[in-house]
Amino acid sequence: MKQRVFFAVFILVLLAELAALTVFALYSPDLSQDTVAVNEAVKSVTRDFGDIENHKNVTSLNYVVLDNEGNVLFGTRTGLSESITAAVSHRDTVLDVVIGGSAVGKVIIYNEGAQTFQSQKQIAIAVLALAVVAECAVCAGYAVYLYVTVTRPFLKLKAFAERIAGGNLDIPLDMDRRNIFGAFTESFDIMRAELKKARLAEAQAQQSKKELVAKLSHDIKTPVASIKAVSEVGLAVAGKVKDRANYNCIIGKADQINTLVTNLFTATLEELEQLTVTPADIESGQIKTMLENADYLHRAHVSDIPDCLVYADALRLQQVFDNIFSNSYKYAKTDISVTAYKSDNFLYIVTEDFGGGVLAEELPVIKEKFKRGGNSADTEGAGLGLYISDYFMKAMHGELNIENGGHGLKVTVALALSGK
Repeated sequence: MKQRVFFAVFILVLLAELAALTVFALYSPDLSQDTVAVNEAVKSVTRDFGDIENHKNVTSLNYVVLDNEGNVLFGTRTGLSESITAAVSHRDTVLDVVIGGSAVGKVIIYNEGAQTFQSQKQIAIAVLALAVVAECAVCAGYAVYLYVTVTRPFLKLKAFAERIAGGNLDIPLDMDRRNIFGAFTESFDIMRAELKKARLAEAQAQQSKKELVAKLSHDIKTPVASIKAVSEVGLAVAGKVKDRANYNCIIGKADQINTLVTNLFTATLEELEQLTVTPADIESGQIKTMLENADYLHRAHVSDIPDCLVYADALRLQQVFDNIFSNSYKYAKTDISVTAYKSDNFLYIVTEDFGGGVLAEELPVIKEKFKRGGNSADTEGAGLGLYISDYFMKAMHGELNIENGGHGLKVTVALALSGK
C-alpha cells in the first residue's frame, strides 16, 4: 500500500513538471501594443503639449514625452526609456507629436510585454522548483521508508546471525512482523527456538552423561577398593615371593583402574577447547552498543563508559553480556543497573538486578559447569552461561566476579586495558 502511494505521488509530481515545461515551451508572449490605447495617449499628449507639466494619463499605458532636442518633458513613472536609443533597444513604440503639421516632440510608449513575459517566466521557474523540491521530499521519504522496512531489519538479522553463530540462543529476534519481511524474520526466530530446544536436549544429554559417569565411577571404585584392600592384606601375610609379586600386581592394576575412573570426570571439559577466543584492541565505545544489544527487554539503565581501549574479543564479549542479561531477565525478572569505571589497569562493567540474589553457599560454585541457583527450578536452562562466560573472560585476560549486591545478583566484568 505504501509503495503504491509513493509511486502515485511521484507520478503526479512528474506530470506537473512536464505540464509546466510544456506550457512554458508553447507559450508565445504577445509583445504588440494596444493601438487604440496608443492613439488615445498620443491625442491626449498632443492636446496638452502646450501645458505638458499638467498633463494627465488617460490610458493604462506608461509613456515618456520628449521634445525635438530629446529632453524629457513628461513621464508616467520612473524607469522608462528616456531616449530614442533606449526605446529602440527595449522595442518600445515611438510616435511623433504633430501640431500644425509639424513634429514638436516624441511619445515613447513603454513595451510592457517583456516585463510580463519575465514575470511569467519567474512563475514557471518557481513552479518547477517547487515540483523538484516535492519530488526530492517524496524520494527522501521513500528512502527513509526503505531503511526502516528493509535495511534496518537486515541489520538486525545480521546481528542476530552473529549471536546465533556465537552460540547465544536465549535472546529472541525483536522484529516488527507487520513489515514486508515479517514472515521471513519470524522464520529466523522459529529457527532460533528450535536450535535452543536442540541445545537444551544436548545439555540434558550431557548432564545425563555426567550423572552416569559419577554413578559408574562410584560403582567401580567400591569393588576396586575392596580388591585393593584384600590384596594388601594378602601381601602382608604372603610368605612366598611369587605370591607377593602377584599381590603387588593386583594392587598396581587397582590403582590404575582408580586413576582411569577419576579421569572420566574431566573428560567432559574437552569440548570447551573448541570455543576459540581471539582478543584484540577495541574501543570502549563499542561496549555500550554491546550492552544495548544484550538488553533485549530494554530495562537496563546504562551509565557512561569511560573512554579507553580494552583487550577483548568483541564476539565473545557480546556473548558474555548476553548471558548476564539473559540470566537476570530469566531469574530476577527486574530492571538492571549497569555502571562502569576504570581502576588498576582494568575497565569494570558492573551489572546488578533487583531480584534478591542467590544463597551465599551457591556463590562459590555458580560458575561451574551445569550449576544453577536455587531460584532456577521452574526456569529452563542448562547451567552453562556463566561457566562459558568465565572461560571467555579468562581467555581475554579478564575476570568474571559474581556476588550478592545491595539489591540482587551483582556481576562484575573486568576487562584488561590495552597495553597494561
